[in-house]
Amino acid sequence: MEQLLGNFSLGLFILQTVLFIGLVLLLKKFAWKPILDAVNEREEGIKSALQAAEKARKEMQDVQSNNEKLLAEARLERDAMIKEAREIREKMIVESKSKAEEEGRKMIEHARLSIENEKQAAVAEIKAQVSQLSLQIAEKVLISELSSNETQAKLVDRLLSDTTSN
Repeated sequence: MEQLLGNFSLGLFILQTVLFIGLVLLLKKFAWKPILDAVNEREEGIKSALQAAEKARKEMQDVQSNNEKLLAEARLERDAMIKEAREIREKMIVESKSKAEEEGRKMIEHARLSIENEKQAAVAEIKAQVSQLSLQIAEKVLISELSSNETQAKLVDRLLSDTTSN
């Protein structure tokens, strides 16, 4: 160190100081400012990227919550549709049963009426046949009974006596 102080030259020192200050000024003008601007620009880019990431995260949360709401609404709508379909099915079953019962009653009533009509027709036909047979039998009996004049006179007398008594 003594050797440095012994060789100390004031002119050289001033020249070196001026050169150093010039170098610092040149670095400040051409190197430090662009470096600091690049660092600041990078810092701003990182901040904006972080903000964008935070915004995207919030949007994702909003989208997820909206999806959950839509899913819940869809489930409720599905449940309502299923319930409505079940009610419609039950209603259709009840209506079908009542229609079937009504049709059955109508068919039974129609069959009953048809049987009654056929029964009455059969009875009328039997009555007609019986009356025709009775007339034929009566005719034959009368012919055989009234074949003689004597029996005809007795019959007339008997009928007259019955008529006068009444």
